[in-house]
Amino acid sequence: MKHVLFITYYFPPSGGSGVQRPLKFVKYLPEFGWKVTVLTVDPAFASFPDLDHQLSGEVGPETEVIRTRSWDPYSAYAKWTGKAKVDAVGVGFLGADHASTKEKVARWIRANLFLPDARVGWVKHAKKEGLKVLKRGRFDAIVTTGPPHSTHLIGSYLSQSTGLPWVADIRDAWPDVAYASMLPTSSMARNRDLNMRNRVLQQAAACVAVTEDLRLSMQKAVKRPFELIRNGYDPSDFDGQGKVDEHIFTLVHTGNMSPARNPEPIWNLLAESGSKSRWPKLRIQCIGNVDPTIMKDAERAGATDRLQLVKYVPHSEAITYTKNAALLLLPINRVNDAAGIVTGKIYEYIASGRPVLGLGDPLGEAASILTETGAGKMFAYEDAKGIGAFIDLHYAAWLAGSPMELANQQSAAAYSRRAQTGQFATLLDTIAGF
Repeated sequence: MKHVLFITYYFPPSGGSGVQRPLKFVKYLPEFGWKVTVLTVDPAFASFPDLDHQLSGEVGPETEVIRTRSWDPYSAYAKWTGKAKVDAVGVGFLGADHASTKEKVARWIRANLFLPDARVGWVKHAKKEGLKVLKRGRFDAIVTTGPPHSTHLIGSYLSQSTGLPWVADIRDAWPDVAYASMLPTSSMARNRDLNMRNRVLQQAAACVAVTEDLRLSMQKAVKRPFELIRNGYDPSDFDGQGKVDEHIFTLVHTGNMSPARNPEPIWNLLAESGSKSRWPKLRIQCIGNVDPTIMKDAERAGATDRLQLVKYVPHSEAITYTKNAALLLLPINRVNDAAGIVTGKIYEYIASGRPVLGLGDPLGEAASILTETGAGKMFAYEDAKGIGAFIDLHYAAWLAGSPMELANQQSAAAYSRRAQTGQFATLLDTIAGF
């Protein structure tokens, strides 16, 4: 059997969206003739924003998982700010005190001294352990997936040291445009980061991106070809039918909700004087961590009595909330170049068969996927009238006892994790000469 060293920072017991793609590749690659050895960080030395121990059950007994130490700047940051480490590690600056002087200093340090990212302290340890692993057995290829993009420094080093072909899997832009406005990066640091990116990725046998926009932008920036293998959903996660609540119309959002994803038009609609008579049984369920600034907007709108917050839950429970929703909420980050952002949850939303209310660019890539699969519709954040009418449509159907199902499951099937792993395995076969 062919053998790949798969290097990923996020791996069970890590939870959150960043773990799903590497986990599912590792789960399904053996079906395509690839034995997998995983190199990852020891949870005792990691900076995971969330934990999900249930995910470990998806790692087959034939897969060896090797864990290493890491130097972690988040521990020092937690001590300096007086936080527990678990509260210091966030996603998209979620929960941060944006006005704090200490937070501003910490962001400057992160943006200018830790390149390409704050997990760079893992690189030294992973290089050392990876070299040991590759020397002790027969391997045919190396894979790295990021963010954190410091993971690709490990792949580059190991590939050059052993001569093995290496695939760099890019899940977000490098540097990440979604958070550029929140990081005070100097021009010198930015140039260093870009030079590092270009030098490292030029050395890969193949580079993969998860969206068409990301593929084209990275291809242009790095001046080399990128393959497209999208994110997706695992059909095994969706065994069994959901049951929409007959008594409460639930508008559900799963995952972390950072300031850039604040669904302001929803709060504005709920602040209108007639909203309680318009949608008397509407409740919003946020499954995951919600930034305090968003909560303040909900309070100002007088919508907290309609809001149910459920802190981070295991992935399987989040799927249950998704399948049981009357309507799913998909806010896209309000940042520059947002048209190219496709959040990972969109595919699981599609797989659930529940209708999706998107907030973002109606001409963007996520909007195209919703249209292609018939899963829902994307509205500009400013289109309060259109958003309200869409809620009206689905509320009326639910009230009549016939909640609408929009997603075309035949179209959704193209986004299964098994199918995408098959694409990835074919790429590995090609670069490894099989």
